[in-house]
Amino acid sequence: MAVVQFGAEDEAHISKPVRRMRWATQRHAGAGGSRKRRSILDRLHHGTGSKEEKRKSAASSSPHSDGSTVDEGSVDSSNLRRVFCNVPLPDDAKDEDGRLLANYSRNKIRTAKYTPLSFVPKNLWFQFHNIANIYFLFTIILAIFPIFGATNPGLSAVPLISILTVTAIKDAIEDWRRTVLDNELNNSPIHRLVEWNNVNSVEENVSLWRKAKKSTTKTVVKTWKKLNALRKGIPLEDIENDILAGQRPSIETRRTQRNSTYSYRVSFQSNNNEPIEEGGAIQMTPVPSPNVDRFNSQQEGQSLAVPRSSTDYLSPDPHRKFDLLHSARDYGSVLNKARRTPQIARFKRDFWKNVQVGDFVRIYNEEQIPADVVVFSTSDPDGACYVETKNLDGETNLKVRQALHCTRSVKHARDCEKAEFTIESEPPHPNLYEYNGAIKWNKHDPKFPDQPGREMVEPITINNILLRGCSLQNTEWVLGMVIFTGLQTKIMLNSGATPTKRAKLARDLNWNVIYNFIILFFMCLVSGIVQGITWGQGNNSLNFFEFGSYGGSPPVDGFVTFWAAVILYQNLVPISLYISLEIVRTAQAIFIHSDNFMYYDKLEYPCTPKSWNISDDLGQIEYIFSDKTGTLTQNVMEFRKCTINGVAYGEAYTEAMAGMQRREGINVEEVSKKAQENIAKSRVKMLQQLRSIHNNPYLHDDKLTFVSPDFVSDLAGNAGEKQQAANDHFMLALALCHTVITERTPGDPPKIEFKAQSPDEAALVATARDCGFTVLGRSGDDIRLNVMGEERSYTVLNTLEFNSSRKRMSAIIRMPDGKILLFCKGADSIIYSRLARGQQQQLRKETAKHLEMFAREGLRTLCIAERELSEEEYQAWNKTHDLAAQSLTDREIKLEEVSSAIEQELTLLGGTAIEDRLQDGVPDTISLLARAGIKLWVLTGDKVETAINIGFSCNLLSNEMELIVFNIDKDDQGAAEFELDKNLRTFGLTGSDDELVAAQNNHEPPAPTHALIIDGDTLKLMLSPELKQKFLLLCKQCKSVLCCRVSPAQKAAVVQMVKTGLHVMALAIGDGANDVAMIQEADVGVGIAGEEGRQAVMSSDYAIGQFRFLQRLVLVHGRWSYRRLGETIANFFYKNLVWTFALFWYSIYNNFDGSYLFDFTYIILVNLAFTSLPVILMGILDQDVDDKVSLAVPQLYKTGIEQKEWTQKKFWLYMLDGFYQSIICFFMTYLLYRPASGVTENGLDLSDRMRMGVFVACSAVLASNSYILLNTYRWDWLTVLINAISSLLFFFWTGVYTSVESSGQFYKAASEVFGTLSFWALTLLTLTMCLSPRFTIKSLQKIYFPRDVDIIREQIVQGKFKYLDEYEAYVPPAAADLSPASTDVDKPIDLSTKRPISMPEDERPIYPPSVAPTAATHNPRSQNGSDGTGVSSLEFRHQQRVSLERGPLDQRSSSYQRVQRSMERARHSFEASNDFTSAAMLTRMESTHTKP
Repeated sequence: MAVVQFGAEDEAHISKPVRRMRWATQRHAGAGGSRKRRSILDRLHHGTGSKEEKRKSAASSSPHSDGSTVDEGSVDSSNLRRVFCNVPLPDDAKDEDGRLLANYSRNKIRTAKYTPLSFVPKNLWFQFHNIANIYFLFTIILAIFPIFGATNPGLSAVPLISILTVTAIKDAIEDWRRTVLDNELNNSPIHRLVEWNNVNSVEENVSLWRKAKKSTTKTVVKTWKKLNALRKGIPLEDIENDILAGQRPSIETRRTQRNSTYSYRVSFQSNNNEPIEEGGAIQMTPVPSPNVDRFNSQQEGQSLAVPRSSTDYLSPDPHRKFDLLHSARDYGSVLNKARRTPQIARFKRDFWKNVQVGDFVRIYNEEQIPADVVVFSTSDPDGACYVETKNLDGETNLKVRQALHCTRSVKHARDCEKAEFTIESEPPHPNLYEYNGAIKWNKHDPKFPDQPGREMVEPITINNILLRGCSLQNTEWVLGMVIFTGLQTKIMLNSGATPTKRAKLARDLNWNVIYNFIILFFMCLVSGIVQGITWGQGNNSLNFFEFGSYGGSPPVDGFVTFWAAVILYQNLVPISLYISLEIVRTAQAIFIHSDNFMYYDKLEYPCTPKSWNISDDLGQIEYIFSDKTGTLTQNVMEFRKCTINGVAYGEAYTEAMAGMQRREGINVEEVSKKAQENIAKSRVKMLQQLRSIHNNPYLHDDKLTFVSPDFVSDLAGNAGEKQQAANDHFMLALALCHTVITERTPGDPPKIEFKAQSPDEAALVATARDCGFTVLGRSGDDIRLNVMGEERSYTVLNTLEFNSSRKRMSAIIRMPDGKILLFCKGADSIIYSRLARGQQQQLRKETAKHLEMFAREGLRTLCIAERELSEEEYQAWNKTHDLAAQSLTDREIKLEEVSSAIEQELTLLGGTAIEDRLQDGVPDTISLLARAGIKLWVLTGDKVETAINIGFSCNLLSNEMELIVFNIDKDDQGAAEFELDKNLRTFGLTGSDDELVAAQNNHEPPAPTHALIIDGDTLKLMLSPELKQKFLLLCKQCKSVLCCRVSPAQKAAVVQMVKTGLHVMALAIGDGANDVAMIQEADVGVGIAGEEGRQAVMSSDYAIGQFRFLQRLVLVHGRWSYRRLGETIANFFYKNLVWTFALFWYSIYNNFDGSYLFDFTYIILVNLAFTSLPVILMGILDQDVDDKVSLAVPQLYKTGIEQKEWTQKKFWLYMLDGFYQSIICFFMTYLLYRPASGVTENGLDLSDRMRMGVFVACSAVLASNSYILLNTYRWDWLTVLINAISSLLFFFWTGVYTSVESSGQFYKAASEVFGTLSFWALTLLTLTMCLSPRFTIKSLQKIYFPRDVDIIREQIVQGKFKYLDEYEAYVPPAAADLSPASTDVDKPIDLSTKRPISMPEDERPIYPPSVAPTAATHNPRSQNGSDGTGVSSLEFRHQQRVSLERGPLDQRSSSYQRVQRSMERARHSFEASNDFTSAAMLTRMESTHTKP
């Protein structure tokens, strides 16, 4: 056996760590993450700057405290964090006053932006980052000075004050919600040790301000409780008791079990428990772990309450003696029992915010971890505890953490007083999967307590740390010490805010605002120049300012007029545009959240918008980047097939098989139905066979996924003892080689579920359970199995866990007969490279053949192998393993080397095949998105062959496509460039800049003739600056792109390459923590709330429950939002131009002296009340077609891809229309007044400018509102009503305001103007002239140059989409082909054509049946790839037992044989990739190791 050698190290005084060392996947933050966290890290260093510098200098100049050299794993002393417990502070750790130098972060977290005192100034500061707000504030300041002619400065501030107030209220509500969450978190309860001196925190360091706040808060809380008690009539004595109730009772037997899914971990008391001392030992005694008797009585039930089999004790005496001696080994303890303590410390209920570094905390089951805590002891006698890290990394599987050996005796409050140690820790850093530290203590000889102790060291790894944000599960309690708090915890260092995203339309809008500023500048410049020249000529009109003889001059007059014009024309820059868009986007987000057709019933999860300001980006998506596992698939692993000793077992009909048969022209529906009927019969037969050989109480009919009567027949011995032993040993390997956690549910029959670190592992153990090899649980290092009704116990000596680099995991087991076996499972290529050379040639060939076929069926494959170890061989290796585990530097590398040395010379047992089924509606959704013109790329970490099969299953790949597979050796950039150039020449391209520009302007989907598949190593080369452009151009020509074996950083890099290289809008969708990078990189990120936790959801812009909801989110809500906002913005600029230029035309006739044509209240209210509601309502409710038609005709989405709903051309056309209408509104009134003066019915003159202004203002307001109504597609009662109310509001305000004398010159204007016939005639004529050009052009366009949407709307009116009304957002199969393609969208739809039941690919249902299932349209049991048998568990129980004899040979492995022929056609495509594990490749593979 190969032995890994280490350098000479002084390991004599290092305590033995946990033997079952565990790896975690190493995930390195990308550059984006580093930038995101930089501010937090800077803040940390800044906050502790002076003291840290002083401490560093002291540490660098002082020797180690004890004068000895720190072990190799010690962290650089300049960055070292030391936590002291009951030991004197060394000189280099304290200042001249004897206080601790280090100043640690508080555990109180505040994510809110504001406090009550800072809200007003801080919110105003943020709001005035908007240049429009600064502009309007400037105009208000100008209006204060009378020289600029503003008649009412107070009214000038009303619009800005209104906008600032509304925005402030919105910000206050959002921040209040953050504050509530902060307070809820900071005030969460935790049991903290009090009445004990924690030298790591100094109370004097608390500022007077904080002390005053704390005292005030406590007083207010107590007063509130007492007042509330008096109101409710509760005695004050009870309140005082409640206040003191946070103190933990001195005696406690058992905590009340919560109403949850918690079930006790299968654990048994060890025989070497430390005895309880007399006299106070019962104080704060933690709740004991479940013992053997309680386990048997409460969880196993009567069926398991039987004596253990004699086989449990078959271990020879020498091995048993070794185990007992080994388990009794003294690892040392940090307790100094000779230390005298006051014994007054106790655990008291406290708040998270009061936890400090160095505090002892006790955490109970299902409680959240308040800070980063080192595990000292647990309720489990072996020091194990289980945590759920869903809030940290998004993974829902439980993870095991271990207590330090030297602290496992620290269980009570009195023990904490006697503990003496120092923790040396690395500084805070954001890596969730790495931690290095050490605990040092002096081991005293009990016989000589006064003698100096011997220094001991034990390493601390990430496996000994509970991170803030995790929750304790399946463990009654944990006692630990806080090492990092607050902003220095790993979760906070990783919690940089999601990158702020701005909608593309909002970015384009800035240019249009700039254009309006330029127009405003020239208007003001013209006004100033003309007025200055006029003033100099001496025949100027009356002015509203007088400088006097000393100040008047043409330049000064022009300067003042310029700024007066800024106030006069201020509405050209739409002040209410931004707040109106906020209102529109908020309403759109509410509609998205309220859409019941995107509500996932299983998780009770609606579509949840996280970013409310990018809804219009959903309507412009051209590229979608999707993860595979958990996004396209369900991430629910089901064991389907296996190969054992060269025999294939299992019946299944997968999506990949259906896809292959569909490509061959086979009627898939008919074949699928027949296959599922056969599977249903086989299932019934297998269940009967299983119960005939063993009445397994843990077998539940609905849980059985592995269907193979032949396997049970062979397990019963019908194929001979050799195959029977092989099947038995294979299932035993599945039951022993894992790290799952057992959860029991009592009942008749009882249930056993498994929590695993991966769904694949849980599926393997569950299948072993169904076949009679049930994992009952663990007791210390023992794992208990029920094998065909017989209980057995196996000792787990070591567990070498899986990680992404190893691609395998192993368990070293001592069998009941004393043998030591290593079981190993992993990727087929990894296992084959470690098999014993020259052995099992035929078996390896047959197994490789089966694994190849399983992979082509879309199944995930693993290999199972074993190795028998001698006692001496194992002991030698274990010693080396212990040394590697004790290393404080490069520990992971050394452990990997040691593990690799033992995982050699393996014997192949067989392989497994697990199905990860497609989610409901995935193929139809992808097909629908493709018809909309959206390109879908799949970025996955899976193997090439698995991704290809899923691609065929979900309509990404077709049999007619040529697969371009890139598989290039690492660092061979020349070969990569050669392959790129060769494939580019196929499309007539060279990769030039001109071709890239052409690709950026071409939004048409590529021809469905080519697809590109690339692995991660090759992708790394393609993303280099030299090859990126060529690779991008090649991908642009391919219908589908599949990137396999890619890392999270590569996913983000691909998204960034396409987004910036092609200037397109990109959407990324995923469900796991490894998808966060691409979700944040994309323009729109969508997270799926699935099996891998909520990390992707938390980082996303939109969260949905299933992939199929993406079609509705994008094609319905996205298209609506983009079209609505594009029209809203255009109409906003239009109506402001009409109003402002009417004033400009009037200025021509008063020499641009700044006189107002309108009353000043009109100028203020025109955007605030008269014209704002119709355009806002247009942005919220307008629809060109409804949701059903949007899904029936997805080609309508292409206008968004081409970004035609908002263009600069559209902006200038609307501005031109507004320019024209301003001329009509003013000059029609001017022409009325030009020949004669108007009079009222009483003969009063109407020739003053205020009366004339009513004519012009009324025409402008009515023309604007009517124009908006003309541009609105959907005229429902609410739209018409709001438009009418807005127009009538003008008349109402004019009537009310002019009826009071304070209106001044405007007094009685309403009654005088509205009472004349000329006013109404002129208004009607003006409206007609304003709207006629727009109406004429729209009519001609719809008749002679109709767009797709115009034709569809016409067909809707004709009733050709009436069939959609029969369904609730669902298009039935018979209507699937009624959605016209973009090329023939103007053809009428023929409803009389009968549709066949079996449809070709182009006639698949447009909307997946699973969205709105009905009894007539969808079988709820039928899912993609499921058996769908519909057979209940009772149907076969009373049937006659079938024979265990094997069936005819032509029936065995029928699914394997059925698909074998259909796969041959695609062989060249699969084997083009080196990553694809073909049978030929595996059989040629030889071991790479060398024998010792």
